[in-house]
Amino acid sequence: MKEESKHPLPPFTMETARQKVQMAEDAWNSQNPEMVAKAYSLDSEWRNRTQFINGREEIIEFLKKKWQKERNYKLKKELWGFRENRIAVSFKYEYQDENNQWYRAYGNELWEFKANGLMRKRYASINDLEINAEEREIL
Repeated sequence: MKEESKHPLPPFTMETARQKVQMAEDAWNSQNPEMVAKAYSLDSEWRNRTQFINGREEIIEFLKKKWQKERNYKLKKELWGFRENRIAVSFKYEYQDENNQWYRAYGNELWEFKANGLMRKRYASINDLEINAEEREIL
């Protein structure tokens, strides 16, 4: 199966790196696993916390389970750095669990892209902090 392209393409500039980060933030905030997965190569490799996820089908299944558990999910990403076909991002997101407890998750991601603009590698380190509803920052 031939992969499509996802603009902007590497090598990245400040403008195109910021655009990639904003596109990722918008896609993840849609909470649509199929749409999010289209930004990743068919053979994409992820490390998400302690999980290793490979390929779009596993990405879709992971995201479906994630957003069943993490309700009222809202994410904010920030470009940390870039060069050639790599981007580093810091982020935070907030969500509620099944008991209505709010959390804020903080983390960093390292991204590597193929020449066609699809992400081939995503390594995420994430920590969760219990918060009260009035402490929410991302509304």
